[in-house]
Amino acid sequence: MPTAEDAGGWLGGARRTPSPNCDSRPAGAEIRLVAVHAISLPRGRYGRDGGGSAIERLFTNRLDPAAHPSFAGLARLRVSAHFLLYRDGELVQFVPLQARAWHAGVSRWRGRERCNDISVGIELEGVDDAGFARAQYDALAGLIIRLRALLPLRAVAGHSDLAPGRKTDPGAGFDWPRLHAALARS
Repeated sequence: MPTAEDAGGWLGGARRTPSPNCDSRPAGAEIRLVAVHAISLPRGRYGRDGGGSAIERLFTNRLDPAAHPSFAGLARLRVSAHFLLYRDGELVQFVPLQARAWHAGVSRWRGRERCNDISVGIELEGVDDAGFARAQYDALAGLIIRLRALLPLRAVAGHSDLAPGRKTDPGAGFDWPRLHAALARS
């Protein structure tokens, strides 16, 4: 697990793949929420050779919409997350912590609109109707614990909690009790 953070908001040990899909947070925005997402491109294909690198291309505006039939609708999409956790636990960072990543879209959390302003987005390589890998849970818990030491985080929620009716990830396959137990042990 990464052990250091540099002054630029990048976590040491995470592979840096900067995304242009970010901007400044509003003045005074307190980063108090972790938003957990799930993504695979194409759907259900995992790993760098199996399609995982397509996620990185999406977040860096380099996804070829002709590379797979399911990519056609993604051609003009501009999206990012702060982090991606591959199924083997590899951590990739796209956006520095102090910047606003474009991951939650139209969203609301405990009466607060525009959740991107106050959150760190973490994508898990996976789909919302299947389970996730042990290495991902371990890495996710370690990352959240680390982020709690750096930021005034108060909650962890799924994308489905921030955009109910519009988003379903991380989905029924995500083991919330497992994550909460790991965080409680810290």
